[in-house]
Amino acid sequence: MQVRFVKMIQFSRQFKAGDRQREFNFRKLSSPETGAFSVNVSDERGNRILFTMEKIEGEWKITSAQLPQWILSSEKNLHGVIEDELAKNDEYQSRL
Repeated sequence: MQVRFVKMIQFSRQFKAGDRQREFNFRKLSSPETGAFSVNVSDERGNRILFTMEKIEGEWKITSAQLPQWILSSEKNLHGVIEDELAKNDEYQSRL
């Protein structure tokens, strides 16, 4: 029997989205065949907004529907945050 370990990637980043500084929480979904992240952030009332981002044609894209405009307009920032974290993770793995 072959055992395969998959490292869990989970992190948070703060940046301005819309008119406020917000904290976005990211968790890489463990399905090896798809590159996807579950992302959540609080709105003005403290309600948690959950959405998914998938890597489509080399870009991290929001795949959930009916999200506030301030999230949709932050897609490029979210892409950059995910790419930066994955690059850091690859650097760490190469040192092991």
